[in-house]
Amino acid sequence: MYFTRVISYHPATNRMAEELQELINEVCEKENAVFVTFSITNSAKAIAVFRKK
Repeated sequence: MYFTRVISYHPATNRMAEELQELINEVCEKENAVFVTFSITNSAKAIAVFRKK
């Protein structure tokens, strides 16, 4: 089963990278999932895709 998480608006790339890394670590640990990929939207948001183990 795949699922997504969205990171809110972050116009600065370095802050977005930090936020994305925190989200990936948190979801992988707490929800027993594997990170698959991510996409950056034109509105400076990120969508991360995960798969349940």
